[in-house]
Amino acid sequence: MNLVFYGGGDAQDNKALDRGLMDMVGKSSPHMSFIPSQSYESEIDFGLFVKQYRRLGVKSFLHFPVDIRFDKILLEEVLNSDIIHLSGGNTFYFLKHLKRSGMLPRLRDFVKRGGILTGLSAGAIIMSPNITTASFPEFDRDDNDENLKDFRSLNLVQFEVFPHYSNSARYRAEMEKKKKKIPYPLYGCPNGSGILVKEGHLYFVGKVFKFEKGKTLCLPGKT
Repeated sequence: MNLVFYGGGDAQDNKALDRGLMDMVGKSSPHMSFIPSQSYESEIDFGLFVKQYRRLGVKSFLHFPVDIRFDKILLEEVLNSDIIHLSGGNTFYFLKHLKRSGMLPRLRDFVKRGGILTGLSAGAIIMSPNITTASFPEFDRDDNDENLKDFRSLNLVQFEVFPHYSNSARYRAEMEKKKKKIPYPLYGCPNGSGILVKEGHLYFVGKVFKFEKGKTLCLPGKT
């Protein structure tokens, strides 16, 4: 299983994670597919995505929104990519349409077959067991306008991620409070930091903060 969790940020922030991704794929010009959290104005984010990875030698890109009708032939091309990327955005809206479109089992199968799945912010949360971390803290959370009740998501790993984490007193207090209710290790990933999962092994990039069983650890990773 090969995954990349991006805590957030732009192309400049994520250079180290991108290098890790390119090392993981082992191809000079992999095929990449971009699944946006919503179709509205997603062409803008797709353009930035193409610009970011074209610099690294990628030449083939697909844009694949799932909240509108899509072609089955295009779906097969996406699932035959080397890398599928789940974008940032509203986590509740994104998960709702991944479920409605039937994409969750297809993405699990893609990973089982050796494909690399990456996610930034909301996309990273969706790769974990559930999207609980999108619901807190009150001062920095996604709006659940979809009234989503079932938070279960891809469940590819046995940990949860909190993107855009800031190591400040108020964020630490929220993480300390919430970790008691979460049965998995909780990783706070600031912009530019993240987690590589390569063949089941975890590698940390940038500073990642682990909250588990009454302990808080700073895990300095590769840069």
